[in-house]
Amino acid sequence: MFSFLANPARFMRFSAWAAPLLLALAGVLLAGGMAWSLFYSPADYQHGETVRIMYVHVPAAWWSLGVYAFMGGASLIGLVWRHALADVAARAAAPIGATFAGLCLVTGSIWGAPAWGTWWEWDGRLTSMLVLFVIYLGYLALWAAIEDEDRAARLAAILCLAGLINLPIVHFSVDWWSTLHQPASVIRSGGSAIHPSMLAPLLTMAGAYGALFGGLLLANMRAAVHRRRVEAARLRAAQTA
Repeated sequence: MFSFLANPARFMRFSAWAAPLLLALAGVLLAGGMAWSLFYSPADYQHGETVRIMYVHVPAAWWSLGVYAFMGGASLIGLVWRHALADVAARAAAPIGATFAGLCLVTGSIWGAPAWGTWWEWDGRLTSMLVLFVIYLGYLALWAAIEDEDRAARLAAILCLAGLINLPIVHFSVDWWSTLHQPASVIRSGGSAIHPSMLAPLLTMAGAYGALFGGLLLANMRAAVHRRRVEAARLRAAQTA
């Protein structure tokens, strides 16, 4: 699949229909998931109605990690195997992942105020998630600061790969240190601790985030390919003038 899409022409043909399809799917899942979580899922016996923030917060947390892992894989492919679109994919994913991470931090603070009595606490999970958000911003800033795209791609790939060490810290922080967050509730030995009436809309929202990421990723990559084609055309025109 990767080798097939390495050809920009094939990628453009594929993404021309895949991007709008994924965005449409995201819209359907998001509308259904929001209605399900707001009006049909029950309130929590401890958190009451504030538990509904979970349906926005938790998928944002999951996908902020997932998008960065995707960037790490794309960066490795671009750095080692010089895949034609790997660096484009990593760069296109970064603003989406940064948005998910920022949304996770904001909704977590909103949820934490009534649940924990504080908007922020420097515990392991919150701090490591903030570090992930800063790494996202640093990655984007590095791309913006270097005009030579080949050099920027190499340095950004190295930064991204170095930042992968933070992913297990985010994930296992609740096991390694005493934190305000509860341990894993969905994937754990013995089955999920979340009631199916809450788990189903939560997974629907997670699917919506995933489809949104896929659609926006392809759209961003298409824009990057178009931009490179325009710049190449301008350079050829300048050389023949």
